[in-house]
Amino acid sequence: MTTTAAPNATGPFSASVASARSRLVPPMPRPAWAGWVGAVLVALFAGVLRFIRLGHPPGIYFDETYYAKNAFSLWEFGYEHQTLENADTLLARGDQAIWSGGADFVVHPPLAKWVIALGDWVWGLLPFGASVSPTGWRVAAAVFGALSVLIMVRIALRMTRSWLLGCTAGLILALDGLHFTLSRIAMVDMFLAFWILAGFGCLVIDRDRARARLSALTDDGAAAAGWLGMRWWRIAAGLCLGLAVGTKWSALFYLAAFGLMTVAWDYGARRSAGQQRAVGRWFLFDAVPAFVQTVVVAAVAYLATWSGWLVTSGGYGRQWAAEQGFGASTGLPGWILGPLNALFSLAHYHVQMLTFHNGLSKPHDYASRPWEWLIMRTPVAFYYEGEETTCGAAKCSSTILNLGTPAVWWLSILALLVMFGWWVTYRDWRAGAVLLGFSAGLLPWFAFPERTMFVFYALPMLPFLVLAIVLALGLAMGPAGGGPGYSPWRRVLGGMVYGVVVLLIVANFTYIYPILSAETIPYESWADRMWFRTWIYGNGGPE
Repeated sequence: MTTTAAPNATGPFSASVASARSRLVPPMPRPAWAGWVGAVLVALFAGVLRFIRLGHPPGIYFDETYYAKNAFSLWEFGYEHQTLENADTLLARGDQAIWSGGADFVVHPPLAKWVIALGDWVWGLLPFGASVSPTGWRVAAAVFGALSVLIMVRIALRMTRSWLLGCTAGLILALDGLHFTLSRIAMVDMFLAFWILAGFGCLVIDRDRARARLSALTDDGAAAAGWLGMRWWRIAAGLCLGLAVGTKWSALFYLAAFGLMTVAWDYGARRSAGQQRAVGRWFLFDAVPAFVQTVVVAAVAYLATWSGWLVTSGGYGRQWAAEQGFGASTGLPGWILGPLNALFSLAHYHVQMLTFHNGLSKPHDYASRPWEWLIMRTPVAFYYEGEETTCGAAKCSSTILNLGTPAVWWLSILALLVMFGWWVTYRDWRAGAVLLGFSAGLLPWFAFPERTMFVFYALPMLPFLVLAIVLALGLAMGPAGGGPGYSPWRRVLGGMVYGVVVLLIVANFTYIYPILSAETIPYESWADRMWFRTWIYGNGGPE
């Protein structure tokens, strides 16, 4: 993909100038430290927002019943362990004697649960903290949520070359209800979204670095430039995407999509640099190494996430290969046979996990289909308490509704249409990347119509919806600084649109905040915020 209107330091969508470098790699805004200050401030805001009353509700709720206890067992045993039936109640009162039986069968890779356990351990070391506590097992998700906002600012800044749009992207992500609620619960989805976003960010940096190297060679007259040097940022992307797969298998869709995207960027760069017969050099020096740097690195990273299961002996199915007698007659020494049996057992375990996922079709009141996610038809009620009367009213409600901020999700539909038109008309790489990230997070789920799905499966595609919004706002405002395409009236009208959109998102999040954060409010106030029947009952409830 190539860009027809490359961004520069004076505005997000100014035209390129003559040199190969300015065509391929427009300069970032200066001074560089200002962009980092903006990113850190927005991330700190997001972090504070997520840490307020993080320990409430003061016990396990929703799918924390799996992941908080799995994290604790990983820290204790190195693998997931079975627990007592009343383990949730025991943990809520600080009793950590929750174990029963032996190894437990789980259906998601272990990385996110290790991170949850690490956060819990670190929180327990603090003077005001306590290990294996509600705040402890949620703190890692809150930290990763804030860090994802920082990464969002840096990605948007690099894609637009605009401090304003970069910080706006981070603010919108920070104020989305889906992102907010999943940053405050011990589930794996926030970690999945973080690693996918980090992998995408690494590829965006790699795009700039590779094009800078190509432009330098082109300006020096090396029109047939081949090898562009070691692509460390692409290797980092492979690592991040491997860790994403080690969090949840749905990241495989992004690994495939981003792998194709990065080699398409390379081909576009060589064509933009004016290389003749660029296909051969692209395949040899870009496409083949890209497979190793993304897919192979990701596979190694994924395997590493299973280290606890591999190096211990008690995990679920850990001894399957040995019990089947695999390799017993080969005469291989134990130091070879042992690891081989571990890998065979892990492969068999993966077959069992895949069988579970393929057959997952249990009815659930809050289950939803992929086409419903953008319109937020069926958010998930993570928590509800209606017995309290501490709000000064006759009846009170306290809830955590896993609801994306409607202003963000509904506006993103229009923004995606703008991105589609922009890409079809100009083949702009930014629009293409946004559409690809959105598609990788949504379209694959249509292939599993019978599977039970929930709206929080859409979290990984949220950053690309945010990017669609800020890129559309940049198009509305046009270039700044009197460059090509500049119009003062366009700047004024676009600025008005920008202000209305941002204020609408801020106001919408502020309004629904009480039903996202388990605040105790009058029942009438709760009912006013539940705009649709499906927000209350999902697909169930009274007729």
